[in-house]
Amino acid sequence: MLLTAAATVAGTAGTARAAACSAGTGPYQWQLEAHLGRPQDGWQSAADCAAIAAFQRKEGIKLADGYAGLVTYRTMLVAQARKNPNAAGGCPATTPARKVACVDLGRQLMWVQNGGKILFGPAAVRTGRLGQETRAGWHKVYWKHKDHFSTLYANAPMPYAQFFSGGQAFHGHPGDLFDGGGSAGCVNLAVKDAERLWGVLAVGDSVYVWGRKPGT
Repeated sequence: MLLTAAATVAGTAGTARAAACSAGTGPYQWQLEAHLGRPQDGWQSAADCAAIAAFQRKEGIKLADGYAGLVTYRTMLVAQARKNPNAAGGCPATTPARKVACVDLGRQLMWVQNGGKILFGPAAVRTGRLGQETRAGWHKVYWKHKDHFSTLYANAPMPYAQFFSGGQAFHGHPGDLFDGGGSAGCVNLAVKDAERLWGVLAVGDSVYVWGRKPGT
């Protein structure tokens, strides 16, 4: 009897939450519907909104409003890649196996692998904007500076900077990782992710960048 009552309360709460969810259709509605197993019509229903809001809460997105916006879409890409970020084989397997920081420009993700083992990530990144693209190809980490400030861009903070190509670096981006159209060429991460990456990579480790950032 108690289980039935609890289930009824939970069901009523879920229905009320769905009814109360009033976010409009977002630009990534179709993609979120596909990911969450919802009917793919590109239009926001109350049930779609509730499902997206539940996903946002699960992933720790601060504004869990059910809107299929950029932050939720980018978080979805990370969630999809968690099991095997290199399932498509975009980051080459090296022989013999060695540590490689992989930067997928198309999905705006990065991870570190050693052979088939994932050592870090996947994590969302922000790479270079149009005209200042992050350089594709093979690179190596050549310098690390934990408390770096940019000498080119108004002394902008670059915490946990790890340089790999002519001034381009992995580093933390204080504030909103998804603001603006991209970086000035660096691979930006959330500061907490950049801090974790700092402990994974060393000078001399390989970096491989491929693909094309949307909008470039």
